[in-house]
Amino acid sequence: MIVDGANVVGSVPDGWWRDRAGAAIRLRDDLAALPATGLPGLPGPVEVVLVVEGRARDIPQGPGGVRLERASGSGDDKIIDVVRQESAGRRTVVVTADRELRERATALGAEVRGPSSVPR
Repeated sequence: MIVDGANVVGSVPDGWWRDRAGAAIRLRDDLAALPATGLPGLPGPVEVVLVVEGRARDIPQGPGGVRLERASGSGDDKIIDVVRQESAGRRTVVVTADRELRERATALGAEVRGPSSVPR
């Protein structure tokens, strides 16, 4: 499972824009149970990759099983790179509401779920 950090954080108007790094850390921590439990229709264990960009790029790796991928440029391009690298012969789910990213990911064979499918 590859999570579009900026898009998922931005899907909840809770003031995340005042502290983008803090919001990304909260999302990282909220995702920590997913490697073991998975999601409905996607039972654990699953690999969870959180793609972070911009001010959130420098958050620390957490103690849980969520792997951070830091985008030096476009977060969407980084997500597509991860889909290409990780999806060979594996079920891949991208979590985002971004329409263009959804199209790019499904063209590569990934499934897409919306931000409300993950804890946040």
